[in-house]
Amino acid sequence: MALISLEDLEGLDDEQLDDEITDNPEPMDEDDRLLSHWQAVASTHQVSVPPEMTGPIQEMTRNSQQREPIPFAPITRHEKSLPVSPQMGEVLYEERLYPAGHWASVTRGDDLYEQSISMGFMKLMRFICKENSAGRYLGMTVPVVSTIHMMEDGSTFDKEVQTSFFLPTAFQSTPPQPFDSDITIVHREPIRVVARPFFGTTTEVTVGHQISLLWEILGVNDELRRDDYMVAVYENPGVPRRRNEIWFIRRSL
Repeated sequence: MALISLEDLEGLDDEQLDDEITDNPEPMDEDDRLLSHWQAVASTHQVSVPPEMTGPIQEMTRNSQQREPIPFAPITRHEKSLPVSPQMGEVLYEERLYPAGHWASVTRGDDLYEQSISMGFMKLMRFICKENSAGRYLGMTVPVVSTIHMMEDGSTFDKEVQTSFFLPTAFQSTPPQPFDSDITIVHREPIRVVARPFFGTTTEVTVGHQISLLWEILGVNDELRRDDYMVAVYENPGVPRRRNEIWFIRRSL
């Protein structure tokens, strides 16, 4: 997914950061080096990272190994057997039931899908990193989920994309409130999805391709919505074959 995530900070060594700042002859401290790295990643998505993101970047870096998976109940799993190893087939898709819960959401309508997701997540980062009524770092959950609404032609993405973060368990009963009016705390009912993994970048083109592939696998199914889809992101843009999922939403549980 074309977003700037906390996982961009994982695996950063001196050589990688030095490669990104060779055009700057001035010595840089660790904070500047981290910001420079994020700006380098953001530039590939046509997004800029402002200096005021330094604080949230530092906080995410300190807590990068502490991530809480969103809970779910597995329903079914469908695999394609491989000739060389029938016991370890490719996952075609899974059905899961996600519980009701509170989410922090931002809706953006930038020119590019990648820009909307990136700008939305930077706002969520600031909320997670103390810009909230609890006045503390909230903790991170994965995956980060974007919701895409389709235009009437069924193939074009609506410009407005919602990026959402499931609040950690500790804050589900009493959600902290954001200082940013663009962020809303919403309580969502349980959702049942058909999830298919895919790897690599997440742009409007690649996500649209994954939607088409899953429809080919499933065939005609009136129980699944065609107006909205979700994209779940588990890894950062720097990973060549990063893990993502396309989620189809069932009309009922």
